[in-house]
Amino acid sequence: MKLLERYQKPTPSFFRKLRNIGIALATAGGAIIAAPIALPATIITIATYLTVAGTVATAVSQAVVSDNESEDNG
Repeated sequence: MKLLERYQKPTPSFFRKLRNIGIALATAGGAIIAAPIALPATIITIATYLTVAGTVATAVSQAVVSDNESEDNG
């Protein structure tokens, strides 16, 4: 299965939820990094890790496909 075909197939319910959590983490981390105020280096480092973890979770979750047609609507 090619990568494009995999990304076009339906994603199981659990991984859709995980993808949404990953998007939220990446968004929150990006917002903290882009904050116009000076923040401690520790917070910036944590925000960087949140952004990377959210991005990876989103990409991996989107690549998971369902073998059963019954899970597509759940």
